[in-house]
Amino acid sequence: MPMKKDPAGGSTNADSSKSVMYCSYCYQSGAFIGPADMTATNIQKFCIGKLKEMKFTGFLAWLMTRNIPNLERWKK
Repeated sequence: MPMKKDPAGGSTNADSSKSVMYCSYCYQSGAFIGPADMTATNIQKFCIGKLKEMKFTGFLAWLMTRNIPNLERWKK
């Protein structure tokens, strides 16, 4: 999600500073939120839905979320 489109203006680190890596839908207060078994595919679907709600086209929503599996959270 583009940080400027995040309703909270981005996520927060443990020290309450703004995080530039993750949006507020998946990261808050320095920790990932949501079910422990959340997969990259599930979060992509969630993000695409949110982007479509914001009037992005399906193609643009996909384009903006296609690299989610490459984010630090999903690297093993």
